[in-house]
Amino acid sequence: MHATVDAQHRPPAPRATRAAIASFLGSTLEYYDFYIYASAAALVFGKVFFPSTNPATGTLLSLASFGVAYIARPIGAVILGHFGDRVGRKRIMLLTVLCMGSATTLIGCLPSYHTAGVLAPVLLVILRVLQGISAAGEQSGAGSLTMEHAPAGRRAFFASWTLTGTQAGFILATVVFLAVADLPDSQLLSWGWRIPFWCSLVVVVLAYVVRRRLEEPEVFQAEQRNDDIAKYPVALLLRTQSADLLRVVLCAFIAVVSTVFAVFGLAFATGHAVGVSKTTMLLVAVSANILALITQPLWAILADRIGRRPVFIGGVLGSGVMIFVYFTAIMSGSTALIYLTALLLIGVCYSAPNAVWPTFYAEMFATRVRLSGMAIGTQIGFALAGFAPTIAWTLVGNSRTHWLPVAILVAVACALSAGAAFTARETYRTPLTELGVPTARV
Repeated sequence: MHATVDAQHRPPAPRATRAAIASFLGSTLEYYDFYIYASAAALVFGKVFFPSTNPATGTLLSLASFGVAYIARPIGAVILGHFGDRVGRKRIMLLTVLCMGSATTLIGCLPSYHTAGVLAPVLLVILRVLQGISAAGEQSGAGSLTMEHAPAGRRAFFASWTLTGTQAGFILATVVFLAVADLPDSQLLSWGWRIPFWCSLVVVVLAYVVRRRLEEPEVFQAEQRNDDIAKYPVALLLRTQSADLLRVVLCAFIAVVSTVFAVFGLAFATGHAVGVSKTTMLLVAVSANILALITQPLWAILADRIGRRPVFIGGVLGSGVMIFVYFTAIMSGSTALIYLTALLLIGVCYSAPNAVWPTFYAEMFATRVRLSGMAIGTQIGFALAGFAPTIAWTLVGNSRTHWLPVAILVAVACALSAGAAFTARETYRTPLTELGVPTARV
């Protein structure tokens, strides 16, 4: 039956294109919300919600609040993965964008610590947890749906637009934050930082409209018609594909590169000890991610031709090397070198695994447990990435210039990711209905 679905009812390219566009736009809007928090945590929240006589302590607590979402994400992954594999990818994608948009808008309405005392950071953390739950199902849901719609031989290319949308969300968030970052501190800390969060009202409406037009993939509909949906997808996943789940957890350590670059790197470089301007570092991040918008589809095309593993592993190892070069450039104070190394780190090296992982991870799992496997595996792995900025800020110590331990942390995460990917099956020529291991009904 499954072979018939794959051969005779393969989704046409226009359907796959619609899924890719919807995933791109939805991820752009969803991760605009997520990255707005990252910029604010690095530059503003330490003073607004965690004031301290020692500015470094406020920054540390602010970065920790960024990481809180990554504790919630594995919990959200179990819940959203379960329902995504049972009721469909589309409904989960609608839920995630509503949850993310609402939480982000409400963050912009929160009182400061000076106004509400300890209640202010408590409310901030609660809303950050809601952001984390939402993000837990976003990339896995969009990646699964787009990959399952894609025609044979082009799955990596179509699914890569999910992560390209994430990069676009980062760019949009940074550009919007640039508009307020140079306000006088009195205005930035009182009302300026709130504007990017309030813009999420537009974000959530647009994303919801786009996603309502999506269709469930034929391979998932076929399982629904045949009553082949797992009753307990997570239990089935753990019983039949626990090794693949662990593999994804370790592969997902590559996300440490992103959070160290986007969050810790911003706080580190703009601190008094280093002294690079906020505008320069925000523009560096925008430039690197603009390049990634171009390179990620190209890496995905290559992965459809030579396989997922070589592209993923090559990019991971390149990132592990380039992180040392990037921090050396920051300490040099040369704006040109900072731009160049950021472009190579994020726009070239990191963009390779970023382009490939939506397909690489999804292809490890059978349809019945795909969303659960991707969501749980990535979110457990991403937990290290979420707290990497906090860990890194602790590692630099009181000098605030001692970056070498941070680069070593990133390099170790990259080595673990590459090692796990090396043990994975190569699936770029495997038919959609033959992905994953045979599963028994639960």
